[in-house]
Amino acid sequence: MLIGEVARRSGVSARMLRHYEKLGLVRPSDRTGSGYREYRDEDIRRIFHIESLRSLGLSLREIGRALDDPGFTPGRLVGELIEQTRARIAAETELLTRLRRIDATGPEAWDDALRVVALLQALGSASKDTRQRAALAAAEDPVPVEALVEAALAEEETNVAGALRWALARSGDGGPALLAEGLDSPEPAVRERAVRALAGLPGDETIAPLRAALDHPDPVVAGRAALALGTRGDADALPTLVEMVVDGRNDTDAADALAAVATDDTTGDGIAAGLLARLTDPATGPAARGRLTQALADIPGPAAARALAGLTHDEDPAVALTATYLLRLRDGH
Repeated sequence: MLIGEVARRSGVSARMLRHYEKLGLVRPSDRTGSGYREYRDEDIRRIFHIESLRSLGLSLREIGRALDDPGFTPGRLVGELIEQTRARIAAETELLTRLRRIDATGPEAWDDALRVVALLQALGSASKDTRQRAALAAAEDPVPVEALVEAALAEEETNVAGALRWALARSGDGGPALLAEGLDSPEPAVRERAVRALAGLPGDETIAPLRAALDHPDPVVAGRAALALGTRGDADALPTLVEMVVDGRNDTDAADALAAVATDDTTGDGIAAGLLARLTDPATGPAARGRLTQALADIPGPAAARALAGLTHDEDPAVALTATYLLRLRDGH
């Protein structure tokens, strides 16, 4: 079969076939009497093998080695190709994300686009000072909320994280929903940053994701959400806050949040009843009973006062002493 017919049937151009021959990848087995290249069936099969390997991303040099080395094993090379492909996809995905973020700002001139590019690069800088300046600038310049959320979930420095939350608060809608996605991260540190950022944002848009986080299997996430909701007076946080006092997890902050929810005697009586129920539970240990007693201190209403009065005679001297002291403070003595 002559080169033109091979090109037509294989889809490989005559020019590429000559290039393959020059590289030694495939050589026509025969020549016609006029000197034209003539390919046999085995030559055609080799051409198709070459094209198949090219479709996997192998270079022509790698293809030559694969075809000519009898001891060649494809496993390692295929593994390398997988890693190269993953890296290429990651790079292309990052580029696409950057382009979409620039496009989302609606740049009207190249200066606008370049300013956004510089700001996005600064948010990912290795310098915390540069990141903080970028976060502060992002509150004024148009930066997609996705970029701010991504930076907030990656930020380890407290001051920079605060600046990013400030920028998110000024960025409009969408931030809380994106931060809520970070609560499902496999990385505990990312989950904690997500809930801290949600807790630090004002407005009602954060209420729903914070309430959902109360049932999170990560106690750090659930606890941070409860503290944030409790300080806003949200009664949904009460069960988690009581458990935090019992477990000794941020128990002082949890007690303060319980007091914040107790805005009147009626609410206070309900909270006091919940604390007293745990106090009288035989499964509650001495240290937890002490913390629960202290949590009654700032709960308004007669129920908390009666609970403290009863606890002054508790069989645990530490609980009795604490209740006596708190009751005196409550009575203004």
